[in-house]
Amino acid sequence: MTIPTEVQRIDVGDAEIHVEVTGSGPDLLLVAGLGGRGAFWANQVQEFAQHFRVITFDHRGCGDSTPDKVVYGAEHMAQDVLAMMDAMGIKQASLVGHSTGGAIGQHIALEQPERLSKLVLSCSWAGPDTYLTELFRTRREILISCGPLAYLTMGTYLAMPSSILQPQMSSARKFMEERLAAFPGLEVELSRINAVYTHDLRSRLHHIKVPTLCIGSSDDQITPPGFTQEMGELIEGAQTHLLARGGHFAPIAATADYNPRVLEFLTA
Repeated sequence: MTIPTEVQRIDVGDAEIHVEVTGSGPDLLLVAGLGGRGAFWANQVQEFAQHFRVITFDHRGCGDSTPDKVVYGAEHMAQDVLAMMDAMGIKQASLVGHSTGGAIGQHIALEQPERLSKLVLSCSWAGPDTYLTELFRTRREILISCGPLAYLTMGTYLAMPSSILQPQMSSARKFMEERLAAFPGLEVELSRINAVYTHDLRSRLHHIKVPTLCIGSSDDQITPPGFTQEMGELIEGAQTHLLARGGHFAPIAATADYNPRVLEFLTA
């Protein structure tokens, strides 16, 4: 039986955030990555809602939240999450943050650790290296020089394993038009790319005391497995788990392996 979802509009001061709440029980925040849309978690919501009150949301400037709102780094996005929690009366929640969502979770775990009961860092990273810097520099140049369609096409090919992506692309035009319709605009997307560039908490992660799971994929081309392993080594007591396959979009491409491992940690 499908668990119903309640849609809310949450005021965080200078923006309104589109929030969807599914299920009941302890609060669980699912925080999306660079794309910033709660729909990323479509393969998790119903299963996780059997155990938790699952909260997904569109970041400022993305999806159905207030449009044309730039961000000023992952810390700014973390402030939005905390403001949203305050407005919803959530004192503490578990948080699963994917990629940039994991960067957001790191900031919260360091600045207001009492707000988190557990933290999952999903295909995320502690700080940049040459590989990540050059990758996002190139993606930024493609966006500026070639436009959103080329940028989104490249990002999709990088993020999704070909074995999953190829069967979905019976019509390349229709496939990419759906993604182009969700593009938040050049200024907003450039600000979000900059948040990736500038995220670096490598020297501070050892201060995180929130119980943490670092999960990634061995075939991730955007945040390679070394980033997951590094976070696991820097955070005292953290668990580390690498999926054999799944790419950067492991929650979508490797749901059958991803969900049980995350739920095992969250419900322990």
